Amino acid sequence: MAAYPPTQPGIVPRLAGRALRQAMDVMPVVVVIGARQTGKSTLVQTLPELAARPYATLDDLDVLETARLAPDDLVRRAPELILDEVQREADVVLAVKRAVDEARPRRPGRFVLTGSANLLLMNRVSETLAGRATYVPVWPLTRQEQLGRGTAGRWSEIIETPPGEWYDLLRDAPGPAADWRELARRGGYPTPALELGTPEQRAIWFAGYVKTFLERDLQDLATVENIIDFRRLMRVACLRLGNVMNKSEMARDAGLTQPTAHRYLNLLEVSFQLISLPPYSVNRTSRLIKSPKAYWGDTGLALHLADEPEPRGAHLENLVLTDLIAWRDSLLVDPPQVLFWRTSAGREVDFVVEHSRGLLAVEVKATTRPRRSDIAGLMAFREEYGDAVLGGLLLHTGPEIAWLAPGILGLPWWHVI
Repeated sequence: MAAYPPTQPGIVPRLAGRALRQAMDVMPVVVVIGARQTGKSTLVQTLPELAARPYATLDDLDVLETARLAPDDLVRRAPELILDEVQREADVVLAVKRAVDEARPRRPGRFVLTGSANLLLMNRVSETLAGRATYVPVWPLTRQEQLGRGTAGRWSEIIETPPGEWYDLLRDAPGPAADWRELARRGGYPTPALELGTPEQRAIWFAGYVKTFLERDLQDLATVENIIDFRRLMRVACLRLGNVMNKSEMARDAGLTQPTAHRYLNLLEVSFQLISLPPYSVNRTSRLIKSPKAYWGDTGLALHLADEPEPRGAHLENLVLTDLIAWRDSLLVDPPQVLFWRTSAGREVDFVVEHSRGLLAVEVKATTRPRRSDIAGLMAFREEYGDAVLGGLLLHTGPEIAWLAPGILGLPWWHVI
């Protein structure tokens, strides 16, 4: 997948750049969303197609005051405009809607907005710009983005290639072998991932990030009565990475009432911190009923919040998941679903990619010597869904690539992401 070229030395090509370009060719509004510090502002200010466009951010107090007192004046400052951090004032989104609806014909790419929260899920923002906007998420840097390639893992290649050819396709790694634990500690926020070289420096950055998130960004979303309680729930969630989300147990462990815990967990998801992974089922309605699994948007931040000295296997799973999600969200046409699979008998597959071409099953194991038992879930999944399954991958930490069973390939994680 092509990435846009950087316009300045040191600018890292981003996977979301291609989706942003595509959306600007079609929709009058493109909303770039994602957690604070994932690189949204840098993306919209360095994309060549946006180079000459006026830019205003609601982090600037003067701009914020205009947004609150005269939002229509703000959005009419120029024929085309970039507005950053629009979640800070809900009336700006309404003003953008009015400006779009008044113009005929509508001009594609007229407004590019950014927000550090999912505007589709925010209670304070009643206007979703339905029919007027495309939403382009920016996640923390994938490993391939950190290597300067502007892509995610090789998921599109895998799905488009017949499973019998996977061995030849994936035999050569797209990058050097790496220590997944170091990648997990570093995470994907650009500053700690690319600019800070020591654990101590990253710890200082993560501490500042959490403080800013709790004391300012969170207050832009909703009223949080007790920041200490909220921080404790964040820690509980990070300690439960990869587990089915039992909100009652999480509330108990954090010392919160269930309604409060549910509201706080929703805020974490709205702000792109918590990732709620739905279960796979042929019956799509049941996916909405069954409990999801909990992961975090960035492994480095998750380790910091949980105060864990060493990454666990769940953090390797989390690295693979965030790569899958970044890839999924970069595809505006025919995007896949990313889910997990678990049976009442305890068989499970970490990730199921549901694509129009079929199902891809992915299991992740932090082992250098995969065994037959490690693919039991993949084999059960193939047996259950038959020809609908393209094949299965077991991503491990060892050096070998080999067929472990018919249609199930075991290989080092760095050969894929």
